Amino acid sequence: MQYEGFQDRVLHAQTEVNALKNARLSGQVCFVQGLLVGCEGLERFLSIGSQCQIHGRDGRRIHAEVVGFREDVALLMPFADLVGVGIGNRIELMETESVVRPDERWLGRVINAFGEPVDGKGPLPGGNIAYPLRNTPPLAHARNKVEGKIDLGVRALNTFVTCCSGQRMGIFAGSGVGKSILLSMITRFSRADVKVIGLIGERGRELQEFISDHLGEEGLKQAVVIVSTSDESALMRRQAAYVTLSVAEYFRDKGNNVLCLMDSVTRFAMAQREIGLSAGEPPTTKGYTPTVFVELPRLLERAGPGSRGKGSITGLFTVLVEGDDHNEPISDAVRGILDGHIVLDRLIAERGRYPAVNILRSVSRMMPGCNTSEQNELVTRARRLLSTYENMADVIRLGAYRKGSDPVIDQAIHYYDRLEQFLSQDIEESTSLEACYQSLAEILGSVESAAGAG
Repeated sequence: MQYEGFQDRVLHAQTEVNALKNARLSGQVCFVQGLLVGCEGLERFLSIGSQCQIHGRDGRRIHAEVVGFREDVALLMPFADLVGVGIGNRIELMETESVVRPDERWLGRVINAFGEPVDGKGPLPGGNIAYPLRNTPPLAHARNKVEGKIDLGVRALNTFVTCCSGQRMGIFAGSGVGKSILLSMITRFSRADVKVIGLIGERGRELQEFISDHLGEEGLKQAVVIVSTSDESALMRRQAAYVTLSVAEYFRDKGNNVLCLMDSVTRFAMAQREIGLSAGEPPTTKGYTPTVFVELPRLLERAGPGSRGKGSITGLFTVLVEGDDHNEPISDAVRGILDGHIVLDRLIAERGRYPAVNILRSVSRMMPGCNTSEQNELVTRARRLLSTYENMADVIRLGAYRKGSDPVIDQAIHYYDRLEQFLSQDIEESTSLEACYQSLAEILGSVESAAGAG
């Protein structure tokens, strides 16, 4: 009898434990202010980054994240609009982890910031390994060296701003200078095992244009596209950037050389600024909050060479330069983190040369170490000719320069149109690394210099 009583107590205890597992911790809305929702009753169970669900009065359930605390109130920011949310609405603590579970079968798919499919091709299978959205980069001393050129298919970049596997480059441009077009050319023509593309805070119409016109069916087969449009919340835009790097890290750990393209880092910074200002952070330069300049290196450092036995993530990140000011806060911060920058110039675009890459202002920190001496000599000579012409451009265009006055300027004038034609490239045209150096050598009349181009 004693044994039977003990058994009953054990069963009763198990029932209570199971009931506790199914129980949900909940609080309530105590205020709604701008983009923030105040939650009371859950503050002891919440921490920064905790996920919650707000039950609106119209039956909607809105996913939200904890972004701060104010005295005894937790500050939540929603992933969607707050229509139907009012004082007293219930808020539940969710058990959702801030992770994504990529899989090889994600290739060819378009997903959102939650890792959910948005391409109408059915469910997305999850992988076995969970990758944190805010992952840490490999330890600096354990990383491989950046080496081995990557063919981007664009003449101006392959020759004058050569990029290596595992390098991180920024594409800096004002609005309407051809940033998206250059990115689409790189996406289509570059040679990489896998391409992970993050479209952060961009126009909604550009998604179909990018996939159908620029990437194409064949290009999509080796790519994963993560999208968050400009009309989505700041949290969605920020999370899409994190997911982009997490997916790239998964394929890198599989031993692939991954090309990670993000358009744009500026939209990520703007999203972080919205979050920071809403949470009460003080604005600094141009309204950007301190966390913006903390989160930028955390995001960008995740790209680069992997540790031993793994692949690499070659990162190309676009930066939307506000007012064509290349020294504005985000441009300045990103340029100091990355391994080089590609500058698109509005004046070059206005005279009809695309891609509008300003060779003299663009820099790859892997050069000249990744080139042979012959290639470096060839590129240096071309740069000098372009620099000489640009320094005298106003005098030449006004007709004030007399031919024969200076043999160096005469030579620059002779080669300028040919070099401009070399730098100009149609959106459908691709040129390999070897062909780039061969063509440049032929233009400069030194075919022998191309011998080391392979």
